[in-house]
Amino acid sequence: MLERIINWSLKYRFLVLGIFAIAVGSGFMALGRLPIDAFPDTTPVQVQINTTAPSLSPLEVEQQITFPVEQVISGLPGLEEVRSISKFGLSQVTVVFEDDTDIYFARQLVMERLQTVELAVGIPQPEMGPVATGLGEVYHYIITGKGKTLEELTTLHDWVIKPRLGSVPGVAEVNTWGGHRRQFHVVVDLNLLMKYEFTLNDVFEALERNNMNVGGGNITSAGEMHLVHGIGQVGSTDEIGGIVIAAYGGVPIRIRDVAEVKIGHEIRRGASTANGIGEVVLGLCFMLMGENSHAVTDSLKKQMAEIVTGLPTGIEVKPVYDRTALVDQVIGTVKENLFEGALLVVAVLFIFLGNLRAGLIVASAIPLSMVFAFNGMLQAGIAGSLMSLGAIDFGLIVDSSVIMVENSVRQLAQKRDRRSFFEIIRDASLEVRKPTMFGELIIMIVYLPILTLQGIEGKLFRPMALTVIFALMGSLIISLTLMPVLASFLLPRHVKHRANPVVGFVTACYRPLLQRALRFRSYFISGALVLLAGGLLLSTRIGSEFIPRLSEMGIVINTVRLAGVSLEESVRYGTQFEKIILETFPDEVQDVWVRTGTAEVATDPMGIELSDVFITLTPREQWTKAHTQEELTDHLRRELEGMPGTRMIFTQPIEMRVNEMIAGIRSDLGIKIFGDDLQILKDFAAQAQEILESIPGSTDMYAEQITGQPVLEIQVDQEAASRYGVPARQVLDIVETIGAKKIGEIREEQRRFDLMVRLDERYRTDPDAVGRILIPAAGGQRIPLSRLATIRQIEGPSTITREWQKRRIVVQCNVTGRDIGSFVHEVRNRLKNDLTLPPGYHITYGGQFEHLERARTRLMIVVPMALTLILLLLYASTRSLRDTLLIFTGAPFAMLGGVLALWLRDMPFTISAGIGFVAVSGVAMLNGLVMVSTIRRLLEQDMPLLEAIEQSAIMRLRPIIMTALVAGLGFVPMALNTGVGAEIQRPLATVVVGGVISDNILTLLVLPALYAAFGRFRLKKSNN
Repeated sequence: MLERIINWSLKYRFLVLGIFAIAVGSGFMALGRLPIDAFPDTTPVQVQINTTAPSLSPLEVEQQITFPVEQVISGLPGLEEVRSISKFGLSQVTVVFEDDTDIYFARQLVMERLQTVELAVGIPQPEMGPVATGLGEVYHYIITGKGKTLEELTTLHDWVIKPRLGSVPGVAEVNTWGGHRRQFHVVVDLNLLMKYEFTLNDVFEALERNNMNVGGGNITSAGEMHLVHGIGQVGSTDEIGGIVIAAYGGVPIRIRDVAEVKIGHEIRRGASTANGIGEVVLGLCFMLMGENSHAVTDSLKKQMAEIVTGLPTGIEVKPVYDRTALVDQVIGTVKENLFEGALLVVAVLFIFLGNLRAGLIVASAIPLSMVFAFNGMLQAGIAGSLMSLGAIDFGLIVDSSVIMVENSVRQLAQKRDRRSFFEIIRDASLEVRKPTMFGELIIMIVYLPILTLQGIEGKLFRPMALTVIFALMGSLIISLTLMPVLASFLLPRHVKHRANPVVGFVTACYRPLLQRALRFRSYFISGALVLLAGGLLLSTRIGSEFIPRLSEMGIVINTVRLAGVSLEESVRYGTQFEKIILETFPDEVQDVWVRTGTAEVATDPMGIELSDVFITLTPREQWTKAHTQEELTDHLRRELEGMPGTRMIFTQPIEMRVNEMIAGIRSDLGIKIFGDDLQILKDFAAQAQEILESIPGSTDMYAEQITGQPVLEIQVDQEAASRYGVPARQVLDIVETIGAKKIGEIREEQRRFDLMVRLDERYRTDPDAVGRILIPAAGGQRIPLSRLATIRQIEGPSTITREWQKRRIVVQCNVTGRDIGSFVHEVRNRLKNDLTLPPGYHITYGGQFEHLERARTRLMIVVPMALTLILLLLYASTRSLRDTLLIFTGAPFAMLGGVLALWLRDMPFTISAGIGFVAVSGVAMLNGLVMVSTIRRLLEQDMPLLEAIEQSAIMRLRPIIMTALVAGLGFVPMALNTGVGAEIQRPLATVVVGGVISDNILTLLVLPALYAAFGRFRLKKSNN
């Protein structure tokens, strides 16, 4: 079949060129349509369910909202996890589905169940969060204005800026963080209310009855139909104040007689500050799942430029986070690596082939193979990113073309028969067609285990594996069809045999070493075994972690203060953080802003004791106090660690959001303790934290604050209330209006604002004043609230987190100075020995470590299966089990170099490095297959074994060194690059470079020795 393909290609040369011209055009079209992003989106398929109840405590939120929502959600098809968080005024339930579930189908299932949930009267229906992922936050901006209040800025954003940005294609949500959301407040004076013998219910009813519009259908007059529209809606504070409650002796008592009507704002659950100037309004734009982040962000910037021109004088909108900046930097790193790698590959081709035309023919395989990759990526829905494009090695792509063209050049130079030019090209291609094809297939097969990875590791590395497979498939097709055609067109018909000084020098050095290896083969084989044993021992001393931390050119500091801290105090701390950072690192920091609490749409639910400090960085060439982001983070940690009452966790914008959305954990390791009693959970978390702090490598320690929230509990005394004839509802109305109770809404043209009833501010600042509130009884007397209810100050839960309807607490930490694998192993042993949990309580582990374990377990199963498949392929090529096993020795030879390279560069084993071991083992077996195939061909010609081995090794020295060098040098720029995003490529490239070096040394010396010791002395002649 392969012979027919090559013969057909040479026979219809112009047709082959035309087909590839069409393929090139389609590839460029695919590249233009290819989505571009910095990193693959690793967020699972999940739906967030948010419910706001601004006045409820965390315990009531859990009982009244979270628990009923969890109950109706359980049992959905494809459900993987249900976790929830209950905070003051907010419930969020996160529902995670299997990866192959369509997001819109998942949302449909959730919506159907939510329609059946029954919540208490007055609690709004749950709402689903935006169709966005962990990489969805693509654009942040702050809004400020001279002489403008926060209420005016928030209103401007919600009703002018937000709708226009929401119209941009690909935008899922535009969120508001901080500011004052405008409301109309009816602030009741209880003394005046009692003077007229009214209750709060009278005020509620008066506002509800006098603030509505109705439709009256239509009437017909003189042949015309007139619509009937009844208008009773109020639209200003004066009109609200003029609403009549009741009349005494014909004198109306109005709302303004018992209350003050004014413009206010909702109970605040969050705030934003920026660049040390105080509070601002922060806008966040979320991208729809599956959209092109670069295109969406560009569109948002263009729309914002148009919006700004129409804003009132003095309003300033400043973008502080722009995903395109990160994308451009990461793609710049990828381009730099690919360009430098391509140059090195082409240089090697020219040097070793010694023929400009041959070098150009082989080099053409690089762009042509990428054409196939672009088409495959577009069809598979793979975005161009650091992982998909950044891990391509052009050396792997040109390996088969190198062998085929090199063989053609060699045979043309050694022509000693009457064969025509075309026959030489055909025969040279046919001679190496089998090893090149099987070599490419082997390299593709070694990438197959990566396709079986699941979860975050699968979404991170599958795009890379698929892209490489697409490129290798293109390379295989090109080597069998286009390479012979181009060789027939471009190679000179008479190639003069000229000594290549580089090849001559290498051959002169190699020949005596080869002869010694054949003569003293037992010593060479024993030495190789000792080296492999040493490499195996060394591999046990290399640590492990999931993936290297990617540099996003941005830093996030998660700060934690004591539960119960006021929002105003959190804002003051945030501004202080900003000033310290800007004053200390003026050359490194571009902008710094702080998000405290929760946004309007609770995509990131936090209590007001939690703040995220976002820092965007200037270009690295401007830095004066650090050279890397890791070094800058250490300086920031030392500078800020003296802040009183604050604990800090350092992370990055995308990293933080992905970790939150995956497991609700923001750090490398999360210890989850499950149980029912919050106090017991808190006690065990404290013990676990002490154990973690004693283990070397732990940093950024943080145990969730689930208790410590001061609560003023007002429990109705049912017996006392009945004795005085006061309904419990009347007492609870008082309690509810200490916060605010929504009665309706006020419309100002297209804008809508809530109408709220609340008590005077003094009841919100003085707990004792609440007990002195007088309530009218049935007999006309006025009873203090303290006689109708038990009022006490207690400490309640601040946050209640649950997983599968079971309460939990998480102790989190990051790991520095050592690998995560050994750290977690030590943590597990210590907790098992030093922490004894009562019945009904248990521990699980989450965070980055969880993904490492899952990926490592999966690879331990599928990699042996792939290696078995490779052995079968090798056997199909050689028809000899002995030769198959000899060729297979290239894999451990290559892995030895990879382990040594990681150890020399002080790098832990990561999934990225594991991919490097996979890639280099395929290259190693390709070289062995080429050499053994030549030995077998010479043995078929009755050549003595040692002579056949020596002649084959010398004959194939140039292609083996070339394939090895182009594979290794193609990864050198990745191994040395320090640009944005290079961290994840560096371990992969390091393993490949080290593996290629060790494999070539051992393949060129040990494989001949092995074949001399265990190979067959004679082979029967074969037509194949």
